[in-house]
This record gives sequence, C-alpha cells and structure tokens, in this order.
Amino acid sequence: MSTRSRAVLLSAVAAVSALTLSACGKGGTSGGGGDTHFVTGNNGIDTAPQDKRATAPDLSGKTIDGKTLDVADYKGQVVVVNVWGSWCGPCREEAKYFAKVSKDYAGKGVQFVGINTRDTSTTPAVAFEKENGIGYPSLYDPTGKLMLRFKKGTLNPQLIPSTLVIDKQGKVAARALQPLDDTNLLKMVKPVLAEK
Repeated sequence: MSTRSRAVLLSAVAAVSALTLSACGKGGTSGGGGDTHFVTGNNGIDTAPQDKRATAPDLSGKTIDGKTLDVADYKGQVVVVNVWGSWCGPCREEAKYFAKVSKDYAGKGVQFVGINTRDTSTTPAVAFEKENGIGYPSLYDPTGKLMLRFKKGTLNPQLIPSTLVIDKQGKVAARALQPLDDTNLLKMVKPVLAEK
C-alpha cells in the first residue's frame, strides 16, 4: 500500500469515526441540535398539536434496493420515518422493534419508511435490513440531504437515530431523537392513527 493510499485510508477512517461519535447519540432536552422551542418529554418524545404541525418536506428518491420512493404517495396514512445507519449502535438496538411494529400494523393505515444515511454504499444497509427483518423500504441518503430539507424550529430529525410520525395530512406530528422500543414507538403512532 502506497503512502498516499494509507493517508487516504486513515483520513477516511478518522472521518467515519468522528461522524459516528457525533451523530449517533441519544438527543437532549431541546433536541440535541440547537434550541427548537420544543421540550422533550420524560419519554423522549416531542409532539405537536394538530393545528401547529409543519408539513413534511419532500422525502423522495432512490431506495437502498434501487427503486424509486416518494413518501407523499402515502398521504392518507400515518407514516413512520426512521432515520438510521448500519454503523449506528442505537439503530441496531431499535431495529427489531421497528420490524415487529411495522409487521403488526401492516394494512392498518400505517406505513413505515426508513432513511438510511451516512452509509458509503448500499451493501451494508441492505445487509442490516436483512439481518434485522426490516420489510419496509428505506430511502438511501448517504450525505444527509433529506434531513436538511426539514425547517429549523420544527420537529425535525437532528440525530441518528431519529424517528418521525407524519400524520394523514402529511404533517409532522411527533419526533424522537433516541432509540425506541416497541412501547415508546407505539406511544408515538397510536394517538396519530386515532386522529380524525
């Protein structure tokens, strides 16, 4: 291996390590990424009243398996969006719960969508989904551009993992900036699903 190749490899490893340490965490009381004017409850879930919700931005593109997906096509359903990376330990912790709840709520007006971010190729992302029994689609967003589409000061994803619940009108109803188990995931989904 040449000196130049070794330097490039070491730089890449350092960058990935820094991203992992800075991006894969548990969030803070105001969202972990600046003051969003939302206070996280003791269960780590932020919610917005129906009349104060912001419309979700365009979340569309290629999935990790090369298909095209547009979250707007699910309008009329509750959409659970989970931002994850195969390199993220807390994402591995919560994956089994997302797989279970997505299967339990299939055909009941709830659609799950993942946003895979900061994986340098789709290979580890596909392996992660297969290993964890994830059956719903995930958009491939290696540079985090989809996360940047959310307006500052709204219930936007700011950490990895982040989970959003988008209501039937396409507005962001709830957000968690920490890994979730099935109980807390359902605390986000059920109230939004019950809305008229």
